[in-house]
Parts: sequence; structure tokens; C-alpha cells
Amino acid sequence: MSILRHLSAIGWHRMLVLFLAIWLLVVLLLAYPGINSANTLDPKSTEKLVRALTDLEALRTQNQELRDIFNDISLNNMNDEQKEAIENFQKRLTKAEHPLQNNGLYSRSLKEEPNLEYELLRRRIQANTKEFWYYVRSSLLDLQNKATPASETVDIIEQVLSLGAEHQRSLLYDIDQLAAADGYAEWRQKESNDLSNLVQVRFKLLQNPPDCNKAKKLVCSLNKGCGFGCQLHHAVYCFMLAYGTERTLILKSKGWRYHKGGWDEIYLPISDTCTTNKGGSMTSWPGHADTQVVNLPIIDSLSPRPPFLPLAIPEDLAPRLTRLHGDPAVWWVGQILKYLLRPREKTASMIQKAMNKLGYEKPIVGVHVRRTDKVGTEAAFHPLDEYMVEVEEYYNQLELKGPVIVRRIYLASDDPKVLSEAKTRYPQYEIICDPQISKTAAVSTRYSDTSLFGIIYDIHMLSLSDFLVCTFSSQVCRIAYEIMQIYHPDAASKFKSLDDIYYYGGQNEHHVVAVWTHEPKKTGDMQMRSGDLIGVAGNHWDGFSKGRNLRTNQIGLYPTFKVKDKIETAKFPTYSETVESQKEHK
Repeated sequence: MSILRHLSAIGWHRMLVLFLAIWLLVVLLLAYPGINSANTLDPKSTEKLVRALTDLEALRTQNQELRDIFNDISLNNMNDEQKEAIENFQKRLTKAEHPLQNNGLYSRSLKEEPNLEYELLRRRIQANTKEFWYYVRSSLLDLQNKATPASETVDIIEQVLSLGAEHQRSLLYDIDQLAAADGYAEWRQKESNDLSNLVQVRFKLLQNPPDCNKAKKLVCSLNKGCGFGCQLHHAVYCFMLAYGTERTLILKSKGWRYHKGGWDEIYLPISDTCTTNKGGSMTSWPGHADTQVVNLPIIDSLSPRPPFLPLAIPEDLAPRLTRLHGDPAVWWVGQILKYLLRPREKTASMIQKAMNKLGYEKPIVGVHVRRTDKVGTEAAFHPLDEYMVEVEEYYNQLELKGPVIVRRIYLASDDPKVLSEAKTRYPQYEIICDPQISKTAAVSTRYSDTSLFGIIYDIHMLSLSDFLVCTFSSQVCRIAYEIMQIYHPDAASKFKSLDDIYYYGGQNEHHVVAVWTHEPKKTGDMQMRSGDLIGVAGNHWDGFSKGRNLRTNQIGLYPTFKVKDKIETAKFPTYSETVESQKEHK
């Protein structure tokens, strides 16, 4: 009754009205932060939102505590006016909590995970924002080239290009802030970790059968006549097929052209218990279900082609991967590389020493410039300026989040001249590089231990970068991009390729699905209907991609924003029985 006496002392009505007014004011200000803020969320606003959500939860708890107190108060000794005041106050407490429950921010904080449609739409908006700017910028530059030099039109176009670039950065910033404020960051990180742990356990079980003498095996020789990136992709392909056929992979690497001692002297063995290719029966691919040992050819000579080849992902993982990641096929390759490239202690120590020596710090953009034997055969020449334009754009975008004290790049190239050119022409950047690695990457010295560790360093540091600028025609660049996926829940958009879109050598056709109808507007355009399946040839980075319409067999250009990727799946084994048997054994 002491509470009642205290309340009576200041007057029932005044106390209740004052308390309720303060309560509702606090609730409204916290539950609706947009009342006094702009629509664009800067980092400080995001921090305020997080604090607001915490405060909202505290207010909700206090609300419940107040209701409990009033429920405990006996109404027997009150007059009718006091009883009515208490009951009205309890009702208003319940009503005041509705903004907390119905407010979008609060309700998002209660959700454990996003739905598929939200994640797909968020990523699509980001991708199409970039595609829209590719189209506008390319069109304006074309007009500028056709305009009379020094004319007013040229100046106007320059102004539009400048402001248009700012518009794009602002939109991408807002989209990035949406992902930061939607409350799903923790889920994305956890889901990424859970999926990675799941497949790594499966890989370990596949590679360490209970009895190697009875295990079914797939033998892969690391002898493909190509560079380091190509040979890594060859090993990935072998592992992918071993996983798909549920056979332990035996990697034959003695006499490897990059290191005569073999794979196991640089990286951990891919099996702790099963390293021999011996068996009761042996044949070449595809073999039979009861054949114990099957020898695998290089991907270019593979026949028949199984459904496990890129860009297919395991069917059982597809629903989770499609929601989590912007390019599930890249994630899948990255997970295989994570298993294969577990460094020996000596290798890990050498990598760390190289990073310390070079002063590798973040923020940092990884730039890979491939020259020598690639240019003029597999890829076109791209001057350094083209790479640096993309680096500049990345840092301009990053500065919307806050000041960037040092603009830093890690520059890798097989041409030492590129490194000296960059330091001379771009003094405003801190350029981290090792000229010795570039020298050993030359064709004449490429197959040596020094060159091997040089390319290992390059790939590692490129993959650790915040953003990657390169040409996807280079396997080293694609390897770095694939490994990058290991370090982020979704790093699918953390790159800019100056030529190709992502692909895997020897892959099955990459398909997209038309989501909008397109009628040709100019010569070379391809007609599309919604639902058409398109085989992708490449992105021209001007708002258009090239492909083949599988319905009409027409080859031509189509607006990239009018399609979406088709996620290819295959019925890989799930290894559920193996996992369960291991649990029982433990």
C-alpha cells in the first residue's frame, strides 16, 4: 500500500497523464526515427537505429513490469475513480506498446532470418543499379565522341557524367545501408559459417574412408600443361567429380612441374588415410558403379559429361545457397579451394612473412594485370588507366561511409614494367607490390619454386582484398575471386572485370532467364519473351549482354537488366549416412 500512498500524494490524474504523455513521446521518437532524419542512412544513423532497437526492447520490458506492478495492486481499498484510473492506465500501456510491435524496425529485429524474395530482390536492385549506369555512361560517352570538340554539348555531357556517377554511388550506398540496417547481418554470417562447416565435414569424410583398400577412388593427375591457376582449377574439377560420384580423390602430383616434390609438400594432403590408387579393379572414366578405381582425364577430354560440372551446385544445398549468395556456383568452387589449399605450416609462415614485409593493410583494392603470353592470344590488352579508373571509383564509393586516410592497392602482374608505371603515374596511392614476384612470373622462369611461392602470395593477397579489379580471362584472377568468397558471407559483387564475366573453364553453358520481354530497337538486338532461356556469351558492360535465345536460336544483344541467372543444380550425394555413421562411431 506504500505505492498507493505515494501516488495519492501527487494526485492520481496528474501522475497518470504526465507519465503516459512522457511514455508515448519516448515511444514515438524511438519507434519512428525517420520523423527527424533523412531517408538516407549514414553510419551515424545506422548506429542510432541499433541503439533505438535496444532501447525499444528495454521499454517493452519496463512496460510489462509496470503492468505486473499494477496487477499486484489490490483494488479493494480504492474508490471507483481510482479503480477506473488504474484500469485506463493499464489499457493505455497495452495500446502504447503497439508501435513497438508494429514498427518495421522492431519487427525486423524479431525475425531470425530473411525470406528468399527479399534477399534476391535486394541483390537484383544492386546489380541493376550498376547496369543502368553502365548503359547511361556508355551512351553519353558515345554522344560525346560524336559531338563537335570544345562544343557546349561536350561540357553538358561532362556535367551529366559527373553528377550521374554521384547518383549511382548514392544509390549503391543506400542499398548497402539497407543490408546493414535490416537486422540480418548476424544470420548471414551464421548461415555462411554453417554451410561452410557442413561441406568441409563432408569433404573430410569423403577423403578419409574407413578402409582405403575397399574405398572407391577417382584418380587425378596434376599434369595438365598449363599455368598455376589452370592447374588449380583442374584439381577443383577432379574434386568436384569425386564428390559427385562419391569416390575418394587420389591426386597424383609427384613430378609436378611447379614443384617436383608434389602437392603435399606445399599444402596439406587431401587425405590423411587414403593416398594409394591401388584397387581390385581399374579403368578409365566413366567406369562402372562396381569399378573400384577410375582414372579421370582433363576436363577438355571428358566424355560422357556428368551433371556435376560447373556451374552446377548440389541440389540439397541450393535453397540455402540461393538465399545467402549472389553467385552460388562461385561459392561452391571457393569451398573446394578452401579444402584443397590448406597450407602446410611452412607455407603459411612464408605467406605471413611476405604480408608483413610488404605492409599489407586494409582498406585495400587488389589489382591484377595479366600481360605476357595472354595478351593477343586469350585476352585483349588493357592499359593500366582502365584498372585505375575502377580503383578510383571504389574509393569514391567507400568515402561515402567516412574518410579514407590512405588509398591503398595490392598490385600483381607478370610484367614488372606495370609496377614501376603505377608508382610513377599514381603517387596519390600507396602501391604494395613485389617486383621480384613479377620477374619470376615470366614465362621463362614460371615453373620454379620461387615462382610458385610468388603466385601463391599474389593469389592470397588478392583474395584478401576488399575489392578486386582484374580481367576474368585470367585464371589467377578468377582463383582469387573464388577464394575471396571464403572470407565473406557474400562477396559476389566485390569485383570489376575489364573483360569477361565469371566462368569456369570447361563449364556447361551458362543460362539466364528473361524476366521482361524485349523487342529489338537496333540491328544486332535479340528478341526475347518473358521466360525465354538465354545462353550467355558475355557482358559488354554497356547495359547489354550477348547471348543465344534457346527458343529462337537467335544470337544477339539484350539489355542485361531484363534477365536473371538460372541456378543450375545437380543431384550430388548428401553424405547423410556417412555423417550419421560417424556420429554413432563417436
